[in-house]
Amino acid sequence: MFNILDKTLTGPPIEKREFEFKLVPKLTKEVLKEFGLEKTYDPNNPINTDLTLAKDFYHAGYELALRLGMFCPDTKRRVIFTDEELKESLRDVPTEVTLGYGKDKVTIRSRVPEDGKPPVAEGSALGLSVSEEYFIPLCMAIAQYKVIDIILAPTLDMINGREIRARTPYETIMGMYEAKYVKEALRRIGRPGMPLHGVEGAPTEYGYFSGFLWGGFEPDRTIGIALIPEPISLPYQILHRTVVNHLIGSPLEAGHMLSIGGYFGPPEGAVVGAVAAQILQVASMFPTVVESTILDARYSVNTNREALWATSTSMQARTLGNKVMNLGITSQISGPCTDMLLYETTTIAIADSVSGVAIEIGTRPTGCRYKNYASGLENKFFAEVLKSSAKHLKLSDANEIVKAILPKYEDKLKNPPKGKSFPECTDLKTLQPAREWLEIYERVWKELEDLGLPRWK
Repeated sequence: MFNILDKTLTGPPIEKREFEFKLVPKLTKEVLKEFGLEKTYDPNNPINTDLTLAKDFYHAGYELALRLGMFCPDTKRRVIFTDEELKESLRDVPTEVTLGYGKDKVTIRSRVPEDGKPPVAEGSALGLSVSEEYFIPLCMAIAQYKVIDIILAPTLDMINGREIRARTPYETIMGMYEAKYVKEALRRIGRPGMPLHGVEGAPTEYGYFSGFLWGGFEPDRTIGIALIPEPISLPYQILHRTVVNHLIGSPLEAGHMLSIGGYFGPPEGAVVGAVAAQILQVASMFPTVVESTILDARYSVNTNREALWATSTSMQARTLGNKVMNLGITSQISGPCTDMLLYETTTIAIADSVSGVAIEIGTRPTGCRYKNYASGLENKFFAEVLKSSAKHLKLSDANEIVKAILPKYEDKLKNPPKGKSFPECTDLKTLQPAREWLEIYERVWKELEDLGLPRWK
């Protein structure tokens, strides 16, 4: 870490706009052209089945990482790595990690495309704002399903009627509250040793630090979160988190989201950018798992045709190119108690599962637009589809199922159904899904069985 910090002080100076709006697009276009990868996106096949193409994207992404490096906004310098530094960091990555206690202990392992071993399923209402009164019940509703292996809490925006404000003591208090609330939920549901992931609700390092104080998130059961806010940047705010995780000995998730239509351009550019980001995050942050998510800027989802192709191609490239344990997310735009939420979940869960993801987070209903719009049932469904896909599907099978599911919701991405909130689609006394929601779940599963995906048992 000292070497990385030194690089943030001694690297070549550059302005933020110059790096993001000129250098990133320029170098991305160059490597795409050099490796013959321009216009390789195939809209007729949303799941890539050509592993040779995926390998070519990995080599291009590696070259982009080598030429581009990262940008430290605090010092306005590029953090550049040599070929040997990148190779050494990739050689040293962990390929498995065990978290949790007792019967809920879980091992995450590196996977490859068409790997028959199921990935780890992490239940969540990822990034979604949830009222304090529903926070523990929602966590319980998710964790009650044994097919869920790890839990990531939703986001608290209020505590005791006070708004959580970034970089204030309100945020510092929130970090510990999140830890205690999610652990209390697991105690009540009978899974006190379940692995954790946090601090999800911390907008800055203040809430993050407090969440790992004594009595909060235990380092030996919790994956820490250090998500870069912009592609290929390395701010001190994120390095603060990284350093803390290494000092306390907690596993670390490094990652960020990039968008088709953003700095890296078209789907092909997003693929090569995601590969480069994974490699650079390994070299700069020494993480346990790496998230390198591709969304479509038009919808903020990874469930449309372009994003599914880019996601599957980049995941295959990364899992074939190195041994890193890759973390994926499912990001939907529709809400609970709608068939569209389950259709969206199906396509991205299948895409990541058959492409080699090691651990997947689900779900993110409504793109986090509406407070309290999440439930436990879509997480159960997500985990079942994720694990069944790994066990039963090849890439070609996955492609055919996704091609059959996409037309069921593609035309609704611009105007998706809002669905129903947690108290509207869940019995708050029993935490069981409402009859309407359960009927939708059963109907969609029957459709998937008819398409050749057996239910997870």
